[in-house]
Amino acid sequence: MKVEYINPFIESVCELFTTMLNSTAERGDVGVYWEPPNTSDIVAMIGLSGTARGTVAISFPDSTALAIVGRMLGEDVRIVDDKVRDGVAELVNIVAGSAKGKLQAGEGVPIELSLPTVVRGTDYQVDHPTRTAWLEVPFNSEFGPFSLRVTFEKANGDDGPEK
Repeated sequence: MKVEYINPFIESVCELFTTMLNSTAERGDVGVYWEPPNTSDIVAMIGLSGTARGTVAISFPDSTALAIVGRMLGEDVRIVDDKVRDGVAELVNIVAGSAKGKLQAGEGVPIELSLPTVVRGTDYQVDHPTRTAWLEVPFNSEFGPFSLRVTFEKANGDDGPEK
């Protein structure tokens, strides 16, 4: 996976914070992992299919998810319930949809999105094809820390660096 493939996703996160949350998200350095780290309380994932295949995930501590969804809804949200799960699912859907548009415009890569999935807890494993690397970008915001994770395999064999 080329690191520049993550740029549309990073841009989409930043645009989401500016337009929907009236805030900013400060990104950290991009890291490459062969296994996705399972360190957050709530993870929203969405699959990519078509010429480009992979997964986009946004990973939050509960406190960050509560604060972001509370801002989206304009109310004080104190527990992770259906509203919060739906909210974080919508966040990953917005980020992936926006990045999809940027990738298709820039590279002409036809991509379809699956329905988002939300996973809670820290005891889970997400498996992807062998030699598929995860790119992770940590962010910090007024709502707290979170991470964007992307694994991406193009059908032409551009599936990332050698392990």
